[in-house]
Amino acid sequence: MSDFLSLGISQSMNKTLAGLNIKEPTPIQVQAIPEALKGIDLMAQAQTGTGKTFAFMLPIIENLSPEPN
Repeated sequence: MSDFLSLGISQSMNKTLAGLNIKEPTPIQVQAIPEALKGIDLMAQAQTGTGKTFAFMLPIIENLSPEPN
């Protein structure tokens, strides 16, 4: 999986991310985002600056979005 669409992020959110120049997920994001989108509890450890917070927040924002995934 090398893009956010393949992780389950919607097309509209993917366009927003591309507009912010965020095009490729980090390894922690690849592991965490699909599970978080399913509502599975997660615990993750990764080095500072690898996108952990984003990996947890993006699925929350996606699930709160009025558009279907």
